[in-house]
Amino acid sequence: MNADSADSIGRPTGAKTEYEVSYGRETIRFTLRRTARRTLSISVHPDLSVEVTAPSGAALEQVKAKVRRRASWILKQQDYFSRFPDSPPPRRFVSGETHWYLGRQYRLKVEEAESEKVRLKAGFLRVNVKRKGDPVRVEALLDQWYSARAQVRFEMSLEKCGASFRRDGITAPQLRLRKMKKRWGSCTTRAFIYLNPELIKAPTHCIDYVVTHELCHLKYPNHGKEFYTLLDRVMPDWKKRKERLESFRS
Repeated sequence: MNADSADSIGRPTGAKTEYEVSYGRETIRFTLRRTARRTLSISVHPDLSVEVTAPSGAALEQVKAKVRRRASWILKQQDYFSRFPDSPPPRRFVSGETHWYLGRQYRLKVEEAESEKVRLKAGFLRVNVKRKGDPVRVEALLDQWYSARAQVRFEMSLEKCGASFRRDGITAPQLRLRKMKKRWGSCTTRAFIYLNPELIKAPTHCIDYVVTHELCHLKYPNHGKEFYTLLDRVMPDWKKRKERLESFRS
């Protein structure tokens, strides 16, 4: 989640530095990333980490003061995320393991074959690989399969959700896939939308939420009143979709 003026689903760039501020008996630790942006934003991630993105010229005390003012919100978000289950253990990419696709779990079935490919068949994700005991290759094949389907499904979502913005003069942006460690998507003022291919594992209504969120940012870059007024209008149930996405663990 994100406060103030930034895309809460985008991933900033630039070097990070760690700081902390006191709030009553609590200590809030955060990483600071400076960019060429004009505004300051605060993000709380599902792993409870806090990230601040600030203009390159913003004074450190100004940044810390902003964090203190938003301390109550930050602690509430950390409490919210702490209620969800821990992330699953690292994948081993072997038969019997479960993997997500469009909000459903499928068992992995790795089979040795001359021709390498991935298929979704009879409730299984079947991976044909030349060497069965090669989890690195299995992972690579799955990544390719997910990315290919993500491109198609995200384009469909963009076309469907974009129809709700025609009256606002928002033209269809270009879609690009980008792997992001902590975020599902981001947008730029150049009318590009970037989506994390990992989002293809989430339910379809969550994909539509992320796309709609980013389309709103094409008109209102900040998370101000106008942004949420637009989001409420085009997707009245966005809060439920957002909560489902935040609780999703692939």
